[in-house]
Order: sequence, then structure tokens, then C-alpha cells
Amino acid sequence: MNSSRLKSIVKLFESCRYKHDLYTVFGDWCECAAISMSNAVDLTHFEKREARYLEIARKYDARTMGDFSKIMGEVVMALEEKPHDILGATFHALELHNKARGQFFTPYPLCQLMARLVAGSADDMQKAIAERGFMIAQEPAVGSGAMIIALAGAILEAGFNYQQLLHVTAVDIDPRAVHMAYIQFSLLHIPATVIVGDSLAMRFREDWHTMAHVMGGWSGKIGRTEEIADAGAIAPHPAISQRAVTVAGNSTAHKQPPSEIAIERNGQLRLF
Repeated sequence: MNSSRLKSIVKLFESCRYKHDLYTVFGDWCECAAISMSNAVDLTHFEKREARYLEIARKYDARTMGDFSKIMGEVVMALEEKPHDILGATFHALELHNKARGQFFTPYPLCQLMARLVAGSADDMQKAIAERGFMIAQEPAVGSGAMIIALAGAILEAGFNYQQLLHVTAVDIDPRAVHMAYIQFSLLHIPATVIVGDSLAMRFREDWHTMAHVMGGWSGKIGRTEEIADAGAIAPHPAISQRAVTVAGNSTAHKQPPSEIAIERNGQLRLF
């Protein structure tokens, strides 16, 4: 991780501390950044999200909104230099995990280790791709997205283009976490749908589709896969698994040990 980028992001956020509550500022920045990306590609939610963006922007002066843009620039450069969980690191560096009632995100090196275990060998990935045409990952407690970012890195290390061959469905009960994950997945061009909801209660209320999801026509791809599954050719791919159990991941939800991470029976990558 480029520590200078992290320091720059932290410094920009802390410059807002004197006028605003830092925990609120961080959440507002995440929501504004997520809305900006979503509204470029998702017209279905455009009006509602644009109104929400303007509502947040009215809370801050021009200087602070300018700092918001600078933070985005630093985040983009940090992920360009090396894909990693820069927003999770920022959350901890600002010591917001204490204010968030003990909300800790899994350290990125641990996520990398777990992702390599999930991904398996290049042969495992090739078998999954051969059967379905692409790999899927489902994350019921996504947090800031570190586990999925690490998984994308593991796939890339194996010689496969995750931007074309991986689709992610991720859930978190905390909207702030969803915004963090959505921002990072969008900037890394990971095809994904990130959902605000409760995986354990199976209640979901808001979808965020990344640009890679929209541009890649993933709704159609997944729909066609489900039609084939209905015909009995392959195991079905539910948007949210009815058999979901939670793994050690990147959120405050109840968690299971890393041994629960597995490759599903048809060879597809699973995070639960």
C-alpha cells in the first residue's frame, strides 16, 4: 500500500474535522462518490440519487466539496498504483471504527490469503469458466470490499481477466459499507451488484450496479445462465443464495471461520 496516498486522504478528511463530525463527513463522501458513479450508468435510480446528492452537498461549503473531489482523485490514484482496500484502511486510519461501535474490517493481507484459498488453481478457474462461461462470487457481508478485491487479484494472478470473467453479488447491512465497496469495485472495473440488505434475514432494499456490470451486459448474461439452470443443464445461480452462510469477511455481521469458504459443486467460485 502506498502510505503517502493514505496519508493524503486522511489529511484531506481531517481538514473537515473543525466544522463537521468526521464520521458523518466520511459517510457523506462515500455516498456522494457512489452516487456520482451510479448516475453515470444507472438511469433507473438517477433522479432519486441525484436529489440525495444535492441534499448532502447543501450541508457543505465550496471548499469542503472541493476537498471531496481531491479525496476522490487520491483514491483513484491509490487504486491505480495497486489494487487494495484503500477505503477500509482510511476508515481505520481516521479511527472511525471506534465510533462505529467496533466495526472492524479484515486486514487486506488476510483477505489475500483467503482469496487464494477460494480461487484455487488456474485449472479450477478454467473448469468453472468452461462450464458457465464465467465465474461468480457471492459475498453476504462485503464491508468495504477487501475480500472481493483480493479475489479479483488472485484471479488476475492466475492469468484470467476478472473484468470479463467474474461477476460479484455482494451484500451488507450497512449502507456506508455498501458505498465503500461500490466505489472500489467501480474504480477497479469489477462487474458487481452491491446490495443494501440483511443476508441472514433475507431482506434486501437497494441495488448498486457497477459500470462494469452495466457495460458488460451482466444482467442478461446471468439471466441466460438462470434459464439454462432451469432447464437442468447447470446448477442454478440465485442472485442471493437461499443457503447463505456468513464467512470471515469484511463487515460487522456474524462470521464463520475461513474453512467455510468453498468452491461450489459446479466449480464456480463462492464466498459462501
